[in-house]
This record gives sequence, C-alpha cells and structure tokens, in this order.
Amino acid sequence: MELKFTVSGRISKPVDEVFETVVNPDTLSKFFTTGGAKGRLATGAEVTWDFHDFPGAFPVLVQEVVPNERIVLQWEVEGSPDSWTTVTMTFQPLEDGRTLVRISEYGWPDTEIGLKGCLGNCEGWTGMICAMKAWMEHGINLRDGFYK
Repeated sequence: MELKFTVSGRISKPVDEVFETVVNPDTLSKFFTTGGAKGRLATGAEVTWDFHDFPGAFPVLVQEVVPNERIVLQWEVEGSPDSWTTVTMTFQPLEDGRTLVRISEYGWPDTEIGLKGCLGNCEGWTGMICAMKAWMEHGINLRDGFYK
C-alpha cells in the first residue's frame, strides 16, 4: 500500500500573495515555522525549518519552484534513515480572487514508522493551511500555544 495524502484549502488572497507567504522565510515563520525558517524556497536550495512545538531544525531540499504555481520539497522520514518523502504544493487562482492551495505528500516506507509519519504530516499540513488562512486573512497566529 502506498502511503500518501492530499489536503487543500482556500485562502482569500491573490495567488501571488499566498505563494510569496510560503516561499519567504520571514512570513512563513510568522504562522508555520514558529522556530524559524532559514532560506528562501528556490529550486535547488537547501533550507531549514524549525518549530517551537517540535524543536530541532531540519533540512528541507527544494526540488522545484514555479512562481505562483508549484513548490516541490523533499525531506527525510523521521525515524527511518535514507527514506525521503516528496511534498508538492500547488497554488491555483480562483475566479473569485481566492487561491486554492493543495499539498500532497508521498514516499513513506510501508512500515509502522511510515504510517505514523504519514498521518502526522497529514495533520501538520492541514494545520499549516489553516494557520496560513488565519494569518493572511485575520493576522492571527493559530500555532501560538496550540501544541504546548
């Protein structure tokens, strides 16, 4: 069985603003990587993301960035050395001015560690879209105090 998922949500902002909020480490750190993001997401870059609620910065390998359309990332599966997942974020402008954000991830080993990682990241990416919506539309940081 292939472990994978896709989550999505609509942000009431134009696609260029939503995309920039994700690729820019300063804005990403305001609502998602609350321990800090280092490095702008650009094709071929290696950046680091850290979270106050899950301490320990980890590397993110940026495979592809197509402005205002797609970001493809890879990172190592926690607890499973030499296993990497691939994350694809797509940004679709909608007729009403909003942006549809879809995040898909796949590549976990078909093990208990893989299943736990897949479910945890599905929760995490859903939370990221919700946090991005709250931050961009209302200036609220949903992650502040949420996990601890």
